[in-house]
Amino acid sequence: MVIKRQRTTRLSIDQKEMRSVFLGGFAGQLVSGLIWMAAAATSVLSNPQHGIVVLFFGCMSIFPLTQLILRIMGRRAKVEDDNGLWALGYQIAFTVPINFLLVGAIILYRPMWFFPATMIVVGTHYLPFITLYGMKMFGILSAMLILISIALALYGPPIFSLGGWLTGLILILFAFIGRSIVLREEKKENRIVE
Repeated sequence: MVIKRQRTTRLSIDQKEMRSVFLGGFAGQLVSGLIWMAAAATSVLSNPQHGIVVLFFGCMSIFPLTQLILRIMGRRAKVEDDNGLWALGYQIAFTVPINFLLVGAIILYRPMWFFPATMIVVGTHYLPFITLYGMKMFGILSAMLILISIALALYGPPIFSLGGWLTGLILILFAFIGRSIVLREEKKENRIVE
């Protein structure tokens, strides 16, 4: 019982630090949302293949841009070395480019499914964020992306960019929701300390 309590306490401390440092995923989701919007816009203004390239290579810049935004905001951009969840964050991040192989296979036969298939990849990648941050909102985000992607693929209008626009908006919305939750938590803690 004591060991379980210590483990739970350590997990809670690590989750709290992840929430605080990354502002509930604010910067990462904001960057991601903007990249999805850029990919959708590129697919409309140029062609769908260029939109695919923008999303694929744009996703590779999420972490460095997240770090930059956090530093610009005056926040530290890394958790302490003893945070046991740091490695989990890296592992989660690598699931997206690996799963792009499946997306590539899907679009060989159904190019219109690019954004819906990628929404499923990103949506499932958000499931472990529930543990990473200790925030249930990531379960809601995950479910929304997955369910909307299925609806778009099976019943949506034949608009290639639609999934990109919707995902961009949803990610930006959840960026601000996560930020709000963490700022409220920090404000409450500061009142208690005073």
